[in-house]
Amino acid sequence: MAMTLLADNTADTTDLASVAFTSGIDSTYKLYIFKFYDVNPVTDDVNFQFNGSDDASSWSYDIIKTTTFFNGGYHSEADDSAGQNYSTGSDIAQGTGYQRLTGGLGNGGDESAAGELFLFNPSNTTYVKHFYARCQHYSEGNASYDSFIAGYFNTTAAITALNFSMTSGNMDAVIKMYGVG
Repeated sequence: MAMTLLADNTADTTDLASVAFTSGIDSTYKLYIFKFYDVNPVTDDVNFQFNGSDDASSWSYDIIKTTTFFNGGYHSEADDSAGQNYSTGSDIAQGTGYQRLTGGLGNGGDESAAGELFLFNPSNTTYVKHFYARCQHYSEGNASYDSFIAGYFNTTAAITALNFSMTSGNMDAVIKMYGVG
């Protein structure tokens, strides 16, 4: 299956606290992939996160969702800690808040994130909308993390927009949206 680049958004720390995709998510494709590169916050120790909208008139990013978040592996730069962990505090159980994609992202030049998010059949009005993501980030605590996120938007309404942001402050980031089909 071919991937078609639909949008390429760049955030700059001087003026952008979020990157929104408010057009192009429609019934053309059953799979949308969002790839993000060089995600770096202005504020130290914040989370990169996302949410969806089904309201094209006001872009209220508040869809009810159920999610899970798992660090598949982490390793400190000093080689004094390593392992994996399940982060129950990063799960959402039928809530409307933003879903965390990373945790404790640092704002140094060597502290950034990259990853991808898969959104399945967002225009379907019969079923809920499933998604999963995988992210790698270098934390403010000088450790590398490999995170896995999955869940579903608990709505049969079409998802028409996604918003990516930090829990606080502006960011640098390149985020691209692809349609697959």
